Amino acid sequence: MKKLMLLVIALAAFFQTASLAQNLVGTWQGTLQIPQGPSLRTVLQISRAGDESLKAVFYSIDQGGQPINASAMTQQGSTVKMTIAAIGGSYEGKLSADGNSITGTWTQVNPLPLNLTRATPETTWTIPEPPPPPKVMPADAKPSFEVATIKPSRPEERFSLLVNRSGMLNTTATSLSDLIKFAYNVHPRQISHGTAWLESDKFDITGKPDVPGTPSIAQLRSMVQQLLADRFQLKFHREPKELSAYAITVLKTGPKLTKNDSNPNGLPGYGGGGPRGMVVRNSTIAEWAAVLQANLLDQPVVDQTGLGSNRYDFILKWTPDQAQLQLANPGAPPAPADPDAPPDLFTAFEQQLGLKLVSTKAPVDVLVIDRAEKPSEN
Repeated sequence: MKKLMLLVIALAAFFQTASLAQNLVGTWQGTLQIPQGPSLRTVLQISRAGDESLKAVFYSIDQGGQPINASAMTQQGSTVKMTIAAIGGSYEGKLSADGNSITGTWTQVNPLPLNLTRATPETTWTIPEPPPPPKVMPADAKPSFEVATIKPSRPEERFSLLVNRSGMLNTTATSLSDLIKFAYNVHPRQISHGTAWLESDKFDITGKPDVPGTPSIAQLRSMVQQLLADRFQLKFHREPKELSAYAITVLKTGPKLTKNDSNPNGLPGYGGGGPRGMVVRNSTIAEWAAVLQANLLDQPVVDQTGLGSNRYDFILKWTPDQAQLQLANPGAPPAPADPDAPPDLFTAFEQQLGLKLVSTKAPVDVLVIDRAEKPSEN
């Protein structure tokens, strides 16, 4: 009899959990209030996969309403958890007893309250039609800038280098050294010069390509190379040299990366993830290596993973050391001690990506600047 009672209790618990999970399926919506910012309406559509696991699609309808698939959606009892790796976000909440509301917290950069209610046909917010995908520049195109304006930056501006959906290049507070590093994919140690203003003078640049569409990273580098030759009168020669470097390799356990086949010729994206992280989208490991050597590490970085031209999405969270802080933000104070801080960059590579940064020696080309002139204003 006792065993029968235990079985009845276990079955009741099972069916209660199944009922809660069933109740979770549907459309949920709530408003995220950004401190000193806008209110953002969010919609979450939860359904079941073929294996009966939960899956979800997230919409921020006041930011365009593009669908973003959750990378994980789970429920244990009344606890609901969701991870959206593509934007470095996560959600955790408690499902109410009646199954019609979830009280929880959304975390992306900072934790913010986000309470969701089940939507009905009468209360469901309209999700806007997503914008058409950006037109991609033909892979065989050899573009240049049809129009380019260059102006001195204001002292308060911060470095940025962005390409919008139409292919327009916009930079702020970029030095000639920054532009050379990007255009030729080199580390600062691979630039040899005697020009005092190469790093100190900052410029804002706007460039319109003469071919419509969003360029690939190789096409964008080529356009910037032409801009440097035409507007900065840049001339240099190459000298081979062996330098200390970091090599990216794969651990024996294999990489922990999500392959992205959506846009093989598209530009990669780097950003978000909070103050100690970065969300990487549509990037090859070689392109990621270029970001590391340009912004985070004091030596060139070479790709020795053998992953080739494959493109990946991933999130990396780490605690920068003081040298990395100074490279990314000169003059930044040391980070306060935090027992919950993520690991250092090298450990994070292994734990989160299945990759390794190895100190080595590598033959590289050094760009020796022969001539550079300040551009005239437009």
